[in-house]
Amino acid sequence: MNSLKIIDCFTEGLGRTLAWLIPSMMIITAIVVVMRYGFQLGATGLQESVTYLHGAVFMLGAAYTLRHDGHVRVDILYRNFSPRNRAWVDCLGTLIFLLPLCGLILLSSWEFTLKSWSIREASVEPGGLPLVFLLKSLVPLMAITLALQGVLELVKNARVLICGEADPC
Repeated sequence: MNSLKIIDCFTEGLGRTLAWLIPSMMIITAIVVVMRYGFQLGATGLQESVTYLHGAVFMLGAAYTLRHDGHVRVDILYRNFSPRNRAWVDCLGTLIFLLPLCGLILLSSWEFTLKSWSIREASVEPGGLPLVFLLKSLVPLMAITLALQGVLELVKNARVLICGEADPC
């Protein structure tokens, strides 16, 4: 299996795995509500876990969304373009916007994340989760996974431009 296929399979598997976190968030939220309003019990750790799960779904799901062409774009013109013109737009968008943005996010979040890891940053709330450093790690991980998928999409679109189709020449 070539490295491009590995990236595609990894992104697909990650996205499908992350999808299971959504019902988990719903169940945990329901438990928190029942505990709070039914039994007057607080559950800071459970509440924070929903934030962590939501962060994981949003940040790590970005590459999956790109893979499935789900990111927001102005489709007024794009939807009427030929596959070749769409490939041009996607290539330019990836090179001009996506990859530089991923690089900027990675560079700007790296030190922030390392500092958090160095002190094993934890929640400031009593009963909160001692894993803030893991939550902050999602930022550079998002940049890396999104950039990898962006490169893969760039290669796919380049194949359309060179060969006239997405399959290898």
